[in-house]
Amino acid sequence: MKSLIDKARSFATTHVADPRYAEAFRALEAGQSPEVLFITCSDSRVVPALITGARPGELFELRTAGNVVPPYPTSGGSTGEAATIEYAVSVLGVRDVVVCGHSHCGAVGAVVRGEDLSGVPAVREWLDRSVPPHAPVRTVAPDAPDVATAVQAHAVAQLETLRAYPCIGERMADGDLALHAWYYEVHTGAVRVHRPEEGLLAFGPL
Repeated sequence: MKSLIDKARSFATTHVADPRYAEAFRALEAGQSPEVLFITCSDSRVVPALITGARPGELFELRTAGNVVPPYPTSGGSTGEAATIEYAVSVLGVRDVVVCGHSHCGAVGAVVRGEDLSGVPAVREWLDRSVPPHAPVRTVAPDAPDVATAVQAHAVAQLETLRAYPCIGERMADGDLALHAWYYEVHTGAVRVHRPEEGLLAFGPL
């Protein structure tokens, strides 16, 4: 914690006041206009700005356990996740939405291995509610420690959930919003993208 505090204390002078970055930071005072809504896992090994090289103001991020996109609330009881997605699409006008899964994902691994989550009831309820019994990820065998195939199937499934959001459906119908599924390998840094034209679960290099 101490090292993080030390860096936070020096951030204003080493970055914001640095002539190389000062103008860009001053521009952020006027507001934000991110290009992409980046939905990924809360896992500490996944750092969107590091992976993409994005600067402050370029990514609007949503991080959830297992990069799950919950269904759009249709009978009240909105969620923070739905509000974040709706704001990014309807107010900020992002042009792309990326759902990025990652190798060795604990949430996806727990689902495909059928792990006992009774000791973490909030996690169990989140996954039970957000990854229903018919979800594609539940039919994938955990054939490798990185659960790559399951993670990729899970990321693609989140795109289907997103398409059911009214704001996303409207923007896609107008042709000015695109959805993407990515897979990030934490131990190599490789990023692969879903290529639906090549197959349901076809992923290839960016």
